[in-house]
Amino acid sequence: MLKIEHIGIAVKDLNASNNLFAKLLGKPHYKVESVASENVNTSFFQTCDSKIELLCATAPESAIAGFIDKKGEGIHHIAFAVENIEKEVERLKAEGFTPISDKPKRGADNKLVFFFHPKSTNGVLIELCQEIS
Repeated sequence: MLKIEHIGIAVKDLNASNNLFAKLLGKPHYKVESVASENVNTSFFQTCDSKIELLCATAPESAIAGFIDKKGEGIHHIAFAVENIEKEVERLKAEGFTPISDKPKRGADNKLVFFFHPKSTNGVLIELCQEIS
């Protein structure tokens, strides 16, 4: 693992949350992106060497909508940047961590992403992400 790439925060209202985090961080978001496959809109803020990703559901069946219904707004996941996502996925599976899917897929911010289930990571959803070249 290289570094914490970003922390994902589930929010109900992306515009209101963009305003809140712009005030908190002292600068505006640099990107808003829709990820249709996940039924979410995302917004990114740069914070030194890592980022904050706000996630807002675009459909009731979105995992983010389910998360907010169950737990409310708040930290959804921690993402770690990796150089070789396939190798890191296999290493963590061999260590006993429970994957959520079979293989990495395209996510927001020009990344390949893969998630490990919170039941195997002390209740925290873990994302691995690799820059798509």
